[in-house]
Amino acid sequence: MTAAATVSNFYYGAVTPIAAYLMACFGAALGLRCTTRSLRGARRGRKAGWLALGAVSIGCGIWTMHFVGMIGFNVQGALVSYDPARTLLSLAVAIVVVAVGVFLVGYRGAAPLNLGMAGTITGLGVAAMHYLGMAAMHTHGTLRYSAPTVALSVLIAVVAATAALWAAVSVHGLWSSLGASLVMGVAVTGMHYTGMAAVSVDLDGSTATGQSSVGLLSFLLFMLAGPLTVLLIAAVIVMFDPDMMLGDDERERPVSGARGAHRATAEPAEPGVPGVPGESAERASW
Repeated sequence: MTAAATVSNFYYGAVTPIAAYLMACFGAALGLRCTTRSLRGARRGRKAGWLALGAVSIGCGIWTMHFVGMIGFNVQGALVSYDPARTLLSLAVAIVVVAVGVFLVGYRGAAPLNLGMAGTITGLGVAAMHYLGMAAMHTHGTLRYSAPTVALSVLIAVVAATAALWAAVSVHGLWSSLGASLVMGVAVTGMHYTGMAAVSVDLDGSTATGQSSVGLLSFLLFMLAGPLTVLLIAAVIVMFDPDMMLGDDERERPVSGARGAHRATAEPAEPGVPGVPGESAERASW
């Protein structure tokens, strides 16, 4: 005999959605800066490395957002646990699909057709990560999904992924990137909670215990430790790269660039009397 359970996504109040949003913003900001750096480092053979780091940062940020949000998920009257293998598989899916999108736009540009294809692949992959993570969850009951709400969450994922990929190759200034990451955080977190709104649980009546929050919290924090470490390492790389924290305005100033180029070409041609055009030619004629 089954009975509908009371489901909540805010077991700890506003703490988990705010933390989830911040993690999504953090991963997005790192990914945008890494993609910007890949465009600058293309001539030095570093493009693929920076794109890969950007994909890992965005993927880890999305996955971390999802499972921070899941810390606040509660099924009244039932224990909740997660299968470690499926949980880690969902992390791999997040990183791989983001990498596909980032490399497509990183090498082929943000033309509408290419951007649409990359955004669709990445968005569907992000949705797959979300629902694979949900499939890793075990409880004393059956999970049911509202098809229209699921479809809406997938649409949000595709739109959010497309916007994120466009921003990755189009927004290069530091403050612009930070602003774009805040918007991306809203979109990604909105996709997560839309998907969670589609969930309902029918208990099978085999248990009457309450939520064991300590065990679940310990497991999720353990699983989050790896991706959080990766994000911190990526942040250190971004912060200590000599060029990374500068936007295009600071990097490409026409006055200083033109002056430096003039000096580089003019000074060697006039070693005798710098700054006096024609002097070397006159001395040669003497």
